[in-house]
Amino acid sequence: MGGGAAAAPIPRLTAITFLFLLPIVIQSHTPSISVRDFGATGDGKHYDTAAIQSAIDSCRTKPCYVTFPTGTYLTATIFLKSNVILDIPKGSTILGGTKLEDYPKEFDRWYVILAENARDVGITGGGVVDGQGLEFVVKFDERKNVMVSWNQTGACSGDECRPRLVGFLDSTNVRVWNVTFRQPAYWCLHIVRCENTSIHDVSIYGDFNTPNNDGIDIEDSNNTVITRCHIDTGDDAICPKTYTSPLYNLTATNSWIRTKSSAIKLGSASWFELNNLVFDNITIVDSHRGLALQIRDGGNVSDITFSNINISTRYYDPSWWGRAEPIYVTTCPRHSNSSEGSISNLNFVNISAVSENGIFLSGSKGGLLRNLRFININLTYKRWTKYMGGLVDYRPGCQGLVNHSTAGIIMEHIDGLDVENVNMRWFDGRTVQWDNPLDFRPSTVNNISLLNFHSGVYKQGRGSSEQIPLFGSN
Repeated sequence: MGGGAAAAPIPRLTAITFLFLLPIVIQSHTPSISVRDFGATGDGKHYDTAAIQSAIDSCRTKPCYVTFPTGTYLTATIFLKSNVILDIPKGSTILGGTKLEDYPKEFDRWYVILAENARDVGITGGGVVDGQGLEFVVKFDERKNVMVSWNQTGACSGDECRPRLVGFLDSTNVRVWNVTFRQPAYWCLHIVRCENTSIHDVSIYGDFNTPNNDGIDIEDSNNTVITRCHIDTGDDAICPKTYTSPLYNLTATNSWIRTKSSAIKLGSASWFELNNLVFDNITIVDSHRGLALQIRDGGNVSDITFSNINISTRYYDPSWWGRAEPIYVTTCPRHSNSSEGSISNLNFVNISAVSENGIFLSGSKGGLLRNLRFININLTYKRWTKYMGGLVDYRPGCQGLVNHSTAGIIMEHIDGLDVENVNMRWFDGRTVQWDNPLDFRPSTVNNISLLNFHSGVYKQGRGSSEQIPLFGSN
């Protein structure tokens, strides 16, 4: 070069920064296809299904971004294919149809957006996918809505025959980011038998009184990352489960959750193993249950870590599973002829909870809880709703709802429990409802270590507070 000023150095991107910027770089240099060019109206009244599907099917580039200019696009099921990214910008909405004929004949393909056997596929853009879930309500009820069920078709039975919102089935390299999912009629985002899935910066809003509108269901899928998600819905928020094969390597971080059911729930479908799952830096607000393992079908669970989690749990109507437990770990057979799975190597680290009920740890004779560790746990127990306490919830199956006095931690069928640096506080005025800090089922709990465990009534006076110890072990 000549004698001019030296060129400024090129800034170096870290690997992580590069990976997050990569989709933006790719998109800015990738030709996009507009659904308007194929006849979509975007008026929210006329079906745009054919136009959207034609745009998807016309894709030839890798990747191919199918864009939705500002508008509302009413559609029956649309089918993604490999190398296609739906780009739904802010100001645009894909609106799911509410008629039975809007969906395929097979119940397991009832989705507004469906990808099957696809690679390098995803959804982004900052816009909305809306399932019109309230259109499926038969009777509105603040306790729990009564929903329509299309079981007359014979495609499914029971009261859960409604379309899901978004599904990725048997797919690889799935990415869902920077998008809002709203008002699913049934499960919202369903990942089934997929490999390498990334879900980040996703907001999910389901009606708080609607049953079965789960946030994210991860089924028989491996190598999944969920981060920076906001989930506010009626039923389970993040729900790994196994029907046909094991599930391993799931990480969920930096997310906010509110639900009338379980914020994080492993199961209850659990025919195969769940291994190596991590949940970190998550806030759970006003939920019916915080961290839950509900193992009912014989699959074994191991190497699970919950860390750096703030929890608030409260009672809701008992028609919802849950009894305000901040932590709930259970194994028992769903039916009399079901197998019993076990849970082992389960870690709870740096957990803070304010709740209306205590922790429930319940294994079964053939499905013990083994090697549970609670480290740096702060538990505050108080009542603020008018719902009745004094019940233990084994649902689904098992013993159902059972009368039982309230305790800080209820334990049964456990072999190996380490408790270290646990502080349990009881707000005064309600202590008559709490019998004891630790409730052991006789002859079923073995190999327990308590180190620096404290429990006491927390009294608040004018301008001061005082803790009166009830129980302590060092």
